[in-house]
Amino acid sequence: MKVVQAFLAQPGVLLVLKTLASLVGVLLVVQLARWMNLGGDVRIRDEDHAGALADEAMCGFVPVAVGLDKARIGALVRDAQGRVMLIRRHGSHFAARLLESHAGVRLDQQFLTVSTGDSRFGTITLNLGPDAQAWAASLRRLEG
Repeated sequence: MKVVQAFLAQPGVLLVLKTLASLVGVLLVVQLARWMNLGGDVRIRDEDHAGALADEAMCGFVPVAVGLDKARIGALVRDAQGRVMLIRRHGSHFAARLLESHAGVRLDQQFLTVSTGDSRFGTITLNLGPDAQAWAASLRRLEG
């Protein structure tokens, strides 16, 4: 017992023990977050997933065309009525907005920058590859 007390009385020993205990605590929290599937890099898996996200955002929105960003962080989805929904990653979830007009749309080669006018939703640049020009042309048909 006296040996333990003498060991703990040395300068710096308590500091090292506190640091190790803190490190173990952080590692336990990281492991708990992994176990609970918190955080991570959320992406749109494929066109079907983008369609499901659009239907989740607006019940009955059935996609007929999907423009999926190369990085899979956003998508444009069109239904049979000609409505276009913009889907973008928002934290670990996805947010969606119907596009009302083409006013906030800019084409730059294979990149389409879309702004909804909603400051909370922000602006997103989608890499649609060769489909970017076709999507930009179709968005010009929107009112506004």
